Order: sequence, then C-alpha cells, then structure tokens
Amino acid sequence: MKRLFLILISSFLILSDTLAQSFTHYVTTDAKPWQKAKQVSLSNKTVAEPVLTIIGQEQGHTFKAWGTCFNELDLDALELLTPDEQEEVMHRLFAPDGDLRFTRGRLTMNANDYSRAWYSCDTVNGDFGLKYFNIEHDKRNVIRLIRKAQKFQPQMTFWVSPWSPPAWMKINNEYCVASSQWNTQAREKDYLLFDDGGQPDPNEMQFLGETRGKFPRKLASQNYMIQDPRYLQAYANMFCRFIDLYAAEGIPIDMVMYQNEAYSYTPYPGCPWTAEGTIKFNKEYLAPTLRKLHPEVALYLGTFNTNRQDYVNRIVDGLKDDVLGLGFQWEGRENLDVMRQRYPALHLISSESECGNGQMDWRAGEHTFHLLCDYIGRGCDEYYIWNFILCDQGRSPWGWKQNALIQVKSVNRSHRYTPEFYAVKHFSHFVEPGSQMLAYASREDTKGTPIIVFRRPDQRRVVVMANLTDEVRTVNVRLGKKYLTPILPPHSFHTFLEK
Repeated sequence: MKRLFLILISSFLILSDTLAQSFTHYVTTDAKPWQKAKQVSLSNKTVAEPVLTIIGQEQGHTFKAWGTCFNELDLDALELLTPDEQEEVMHRLFAPDGDLRFTRGRLTMNANDYSRAWYSCDTVNGDFGLKYFNIEHDKRNVIRLIRKAQKFQPQMTFWVSPWSPPAWMKINNEYCVASSQWNTQAREKDYLLFDDGGQPDPNEMQFLGETRGKFPRKLASQNYMIQDPRYLQAYANMFCRFIDLYAAEGIPIDMVMYQNEAYSYTPYPGCPWTAEGTIKFNKEYLAPTLRKLHPEVALYLGTFNTNRQDYVNRIVDGLKDDVLGLGFQWEGRENLDVMRQRYPALHLISSESECGNGQMDWRAGEHTFHLLCDYIGRGCDEYYIWNFILCDQGRSPWGWKQNALIQVKSVNRSHRYTPEFYAVKHFSHFVEPGSQMLAYASREDTKGTPIIVFRRPDQRRVVVMANLTDEVRTVNVRLGKKYLTPILPPHSFHTFLEK
C-alpha cells in the first residue's frame, strides 16, 4: 500500500508539472499600472542558466499576513474624499476581493509620529493604578478609521506597540527624545542621551534604511523610561488595559511589542531603551503580566531598527524564551540573515515598510518592491505598510515628509494610487496567507531583477519579479522541468500566476 501511495504521488507531481504549461502575467510600469499581459507559456528548453530553480519538493517558510498601520493623518487624508471615494479606497485596500487584501493592522498606544499632535492614554502623573487610563481620544479618531477598514475586512486582527510611554513615566518628562523647533523640549535635556554629554546627531536620521555603517552611531547610555518598579509594572498593566478597552470596541489585539524604534533619537514621540532595560521590562514585567491577564496575546520583541548585531543578539539571548517573534524595520533589516539562522524557532516580521520622504514617485515604488522581496525572501512571515493614505507630500507635525500608497491632493481633493500601491499589489493580490516562500534572488544577486517564488495553499505557484534597471532584461526561472523566461521592459513590476 505504501509503495502504491508513493507511485501515485510521484505520478501526480509529474502530471502537475506536465500540465502547468502557462502563467497569467500582470505588469506595471509608471505609465501603465497593473496591466494583464499575454499569457506566458513555459518552455522545455533554455539557452541561459536559470537565476532560480524550483524542483518541486521545496518547503519554504509560510507567509502569514499582509497588513498596514492606523493613525490620525491617514484618517484626515481619507476624510477629504467623498463618501463614495472613501468606500472605493477602503474596498481596494481591505476587502477579500479588493486589490491589496490586508488582514492585519498595527496600532499605537499613545500618539505616534503621524498623529496630529502628542496625546496619551493617561496624563495623570503618578496614576499607577490607572484610574484615569482611557482610549477616548482613540474613539474619536483612530478607531473611526479602523471601523472603515472593518466594514470590508471584519475578521481583521491587530497588534500594538507604543512610540512613547506617557511623558510622566520618562526621565525627561517629555514625549520626545531630542529637542527641535518642532517640540518644546529644552535643549539642555538632550544631554540625558549620552554619558559624555554629546548631542543627538541631526544628520543621522536620514530615513534611508541603508546607512552603510552602524546605526545609531552612538547608543543611548540610559533608559528614558523610569526604571522604578512602580512605573514598570504600571506600564505593563497599561498594555493589558489597552487590550481590554480595544476588545470592548470590537478590535481584537493578539500581539504586543514593547517599543517602536528604541534606537531612533527623535524630535517626535520616542523612547530609548538600553539592552538591560529592554530585557528587564519584558522579562520581569510585560511577559508575566500578559501571561496572567492575556495569555492569548503573543509577545514579540521589537521593533528593531538598529543594525548593531552584537547588541541585538544580547537582547534576544536574554528574551528568546519569553517571546514568539521579532519585528524588524529600517536598519534592522540588515540583521535578518543572522537572526534567522541564530533563532530558528522565532518568527520574523517586517513591522514597518520604509516611509520615504514624500516624493511618492516611481523610484519610491521600486524601493518598496525591493523591500518586499528582501524582507520576505530573507525569512519574514508578515509585512506591514506604514501610511496607506496621506495628503500632498505627507508632512508630519514634526516637520518631515513621508510616502503613502494613496496620495490625496488637498487643493482639489483628488486622489491617486502611487507606484508603491502597485508594488504591494504585485505581492498581496495573489500571495495569500498560508502561501510558502520557495526561493528568492535579490536585486544584488541578479544585478537589478529581484525574483521571488511562492506556492499558494491551492498549490499554484506565483512568481513575482521586477526589472529595476534602465535596459530590457530577460530572466530565466526553472520550474520543475520547464522554464519561465519573460522579457522585462525597463523599470517594471511583474506577477506570474500559475493557471
């Protein structure tokens, strides 16, 4: 019987390979987004060495979810549109039959850098019992935006990380880290960051994600979160109270991270933590409090936006038995290969796609396409976009600009879907949760034509690739005994779905 079963399986694989003769092809250029091109047939022979080879027995890592983040400036941009336009936008982003099909959302406890201004869920100094902790501000703002998404994806789930604790819980008694013209912190408080009294480097935060050096160049010498046990326990309790209050609003939170970007020393909401402080808070306070009050909620560690590998290792070594996964963004991406090999039991996620600088052009779309390939190809099983809709050049209250998937022109309230929208669509439209990532060749490996291959739960393969160069390129991917060899025009995105 076992021998007959193996023969039947082998015959099925051979038959499947024989029948898989063609792929439906979708292509995007700056001038013509998301065009259904001619059907592509596989060939039996090739004249070039394949860039990638899929034999058919590969068992890659399973991709879990596509998601985005919710904040106030996204809500403001969306509400400049007419009710019908808002419906169209949210359908395209969240509906199961829409374009991007997001099923996960990232939230922030207290304000983030794309809130209208700083606010906190608890402004009462010394409120360790959380008598005054509330989400009334959220109900008037971000929760309204979440409701608009839930209309099209009622099964959406969420996770939360703060940008900053309440100001009264921090040693500088401010929401920010560094003083600037965009906040009211006295410049004298900047000395708290480093033992030697040095000042934050205003040129370090270039928001490029590829610094070609250590980021940050100098690590904070102390925790900005007050390390008194009363403060640490109250802060852990805040996470659980936030989960409770959001659950009462029909918004399920199933994952927590203790801090967004503990290594960005910014004029907007932020909070530096040392390795020792990170381990202490998560191990002695947040993890046990979640286990007691919300055992169903997963604790992840992040978000890591530093490429200081030894430092990250020290933190994860101290917490690997307390967390289920790790979140990476910006320079943290440079650590992915080592982290995957060093901690194979931990899930890796891309907690935030890089947000650019407000240009919202084709170049930004190509960079996001590269990030999608690189994070997922190097082991991440969830991917999150930051802003999904912004006005104009996406200027924040703290003076810098960001990109979005959808741009609203405030002068006439029109909107456009940016190249980054289509970069995401080339992945999320067909790569369903539960798909396996089988193989990846980066833009560096291919000199400008990144390629990534998935197998969906229905066993159909999806091949996603781009030509990021100025010239026509022919690529060759071996799929079983046949070859996919498309010709790619310059600066184009491609998805091939097995028929």
